[in-house]
Amino acid sequence: MQVMEFYCESCETAMCLDCTEGEHREHVTVPLRDVVEQHKAALKTQLDAIHSRLPQLTAAIEMVSEISCQLNERKNEAVAGITSTFEELERLLHQRKTALVMDLESICSAKQKVLQAQLSSLRQGKEHIQSSCSFTEQALSHGTATEVLLVQKQMSERVTALARHDFPEKPHQNAHLDCQVLTVTEGLRRSIQNLGVLLTTCAVAHTSVATGEGLRHAATGQYHTVTVTTKDKDGELVRTGNAILKAEITSADGNRSADTEITDNKNGTYEVGYTIRSEGEHSFSLLLYGQPIRGSPFRLRAVKPSDVTQSPDDVKRRVKSPSGTGGHIRQKAVRRPSSMYSTTKKKENPIEDELIYRVGTRGREKGEFTNLQGISTSSNGRVVVADSNNQCIQVFSNDGQFKMRFGVRGRSPGQLQRPTGVTVDMNGDIVVADYDNRWVSIFSSDGKFKNKIGAGRLMGPKGVAVDKNGHIITVDNKACCVFIFQSNGKLVTKFGGRGTSERQFAGPHFVAVNNKNEIIVTDFHNHSVKVYSADGEFLFKFGSHGEGNGQFNAPTGVAVDANGNIIVADWGNSRIQVFDSTGSFLSYINTSADPLYGPQGLALTSEGHVAVADSGNHCFKVYRYLQ
Repeated sequence: MQVMEFYCESCETAMCLDCTEGEHREHVTVPLRDVVEQHKAALKTQLDAIHSRLPQLTAAIEMVSEISCQLNERKNEAVAGITSTFEELERLLHQRKTALVMDLESICSAKQKVLQAQLSSLRQGKEHIQSSCSFTEQALSHGTATEVLLVQKQMSERVTALARHDFPEKPHQNAHLDCQVLTVTEGLRRSIQNLGVLLTTCAVAHTSVATGEGLRHAATGQYHTVTVTTKDKDGELVRTGNAILKAEITSADGNRSADTEITDNKNGTYEVGYTIRSEGEHSFSLLLYGQPIRGSPFRLRAVKPSDVTQSPDDVKRRVKSPSGTGGHIRQKAVRRPSSMYSTTKKKENPIEDELIYRVGTRGREKGEFTNLQGISTSSNGRVVVADSNNQCIQVFSNDGQFKMRFGVRGRSPGQLQRPTGVTVDMNGDIVVADYDNRWVSIFSSDGKFKNKIGAGRLMGPKGVAVDKNGHIITVDNKACCVFIFQSNGKLVTKFGGRGTSERQFAGPHFVAVNNKNEIIVTDFHNHSVKVYSADGEFLFKFGSHGEGNGQFNAPTGVAVDANGNIIVADWGNSRIQVFDSTGSFLSYINTSADPLYGPQGLALTSEGHVAVADSGNHCFKVYRYLQ
């Protein structure tokens, strides 16, 4: 047997001396022991690298195990709390039941005592009259003359007395004895069915992010804010609040250098506000469920207010007049500063906030909203709002006066289950995208149901618009498609699909149509706006993920002015941006005096102003917007 002493690098095999002179004679060979040493060294390096991962994995296992144990502890604590609460409720219910029954017995006994005394008196009087009458009748019928004379005086006085006697013939009590608990049982049952709320989210720290100028720079003595957007393990936005978020700002010596306050916007975002006291470098920690969010702790530099170079807070742009005469007027808007330390010279004549009015608070009454989403306007001066969680449509005048509302919760034609998008067509009919009913409903201008379209095709219609041809364009959020229907419900075409390419979407939200009949769609999770021809051919897109000019953090509402400028609600950044018809950034709508929290639908009023559904504040707002 030949000893394997050599190694063929070309064939990657060990061989003997004869093989080097045979089939491998033209190959490069080296001593096997050298190759083995090289392989050992390489394997040792790889082993060292993989061994270095073990402490990380051990720490990760311990962390996840601890969270798992904490979760079980929280569950057990919650179960104990639920059990204790309901046992206490049972005790109180039994106690109340016993008290009610005892009171019932007492009241009934007292009333019965009065009634029984009255009955006894009436029965006794009745017996006296009957016996007197019977005795007298017997004497008259069968008595002798002497007997009649003997009883006449006695019975006459008795009968006269009985005739005059005042018997208690009117009831001395009543039978009224009800228990009002019986009339509120249904309400109480609903209260018990809804008793208790379980608070949790799927948010995790390593995917959640913080944005805002106050994250890196601050001026001492001034109030700054940072927005934290929570996300799940896949990086998807979390839409609910109640996450446990903590913020701490410490100086270089480890002492706390600012008090922080956290506002839960109840939509998955949180505002962290602070006023820093001292200059210098600070550490800004943001912990979600005890874990640092992405990038935390942040390095925060604080300077005196006098050392901050002012950044531009306004912009003056000239655009074409809607009259088409070629004249120019100023469009008032505000550009968000790219940095509070920008060296750009500040422009003169800063423009004040353009809020004209706001309408609504959280509630279920007229003029109140719960998660309003879509908003539209009509040529006759109306503002139409899709009040999603209240399952209705509310209509207002251009100056915010309530006019009417319509809609009944349900899953039958003409009913609403979760209205999201809304628009008004050329005939004044109100077109509603009903997300949960998976169809689009059409109502007359006074709220009478006329028709529904898209049933059986749509999975989750979100936004809706009507083009110049009267076609109804619907964004299907779940299917990630855009459907175009004739007004009678016949499908014209559809395009899209889930993905990141030009013709695909990731959670499309709202849609608008410009004066060229082009279709403009906000692509929520792709953080962009896409523009298509009337028949669905891709034209262009604009936007990327971020908080700078022209960037988005989940765009929602979209509208187009008379000049083709595109107005976009930037949901995650809580702002409204304005672009020209090619998608180039122009300006911001100034919302600083009354900040937005989760803007959804957008529309232009008949007077040319911008109306926005501010879902986080449960109201809609109208801002001055001169085209």
